[in-house]
Amino acid sequence: MGTVIMHNVVSVDGFIADENDDVGPLHDWYFSGDTPITEDDDQRYDHSAVGSRFKVSRASAEYVRPMWETIGVIVMGRTLFDLVNGWEGQPPAGEHVVVVSHRPKPEGWYPEASYHFVDDVRAAIDKAQELAGERTVSVNAGDVGGQILAAGLVDEVAMDVVPVVFGSGKRYFGGIDGQHLLEDPHVVIRGDRVLHLKFEVRR
Repeated sequence: MGTVIMHNVVSVDGFIADENDDVGPLHDWYFSGDTPITEDDDQRYDHSAVGSRFKVSRASAEYVRPMWETIGVIVMGRTLFDLVNGWEGQPPAGEHVVVVSHRPKPEGWYPEASYHFVDDVRAAIDKAQELAGERTVSVNAGDVGGQILAAGLVDEVAMDVVPVVFGSGKRYFGGIDGQHLLEDPHVVIRGDRVLHLKFEVRR
């Protein structure tokens, strides 16, 4: 099975958005560089929600590109799904999405899109690994991501740390209880206005 990676852009004080789900400057680095995430005219990583193609620093591109190319499935919560309308049925990476939700897929919503709605985090990871095969399962941080980490189902934590302090808002690890040890970072890459970190979860 592929690696399960919990991933998100985050402020230095650990928030992925403010109380109103506004990400503020957290994603600015995705559009402030001169290097497309893809080396050619591949449009897979266009960000249709804002009508602009991802362009980052060269250091960030060399990190983000291979990571995104390994993703087979994204696991997300219903709040994010509703906020971005499921990226209109076209995830930014991977071919499949698993949504953790007690509500079903909206009736008539992009029936051709490979989006699967489940009501339990363990079932979500089982479904994601079934769909991903040997490819990576990328778990969005937040409440659902924190639940998946607390359940012992996350292999690595990846953080794109942006130099901004939010003070309050939606936490990277959601409302997770207790301590969870990570190993020393095995990836530390400095981009422009972002620091890429990756940690293995200590078992």
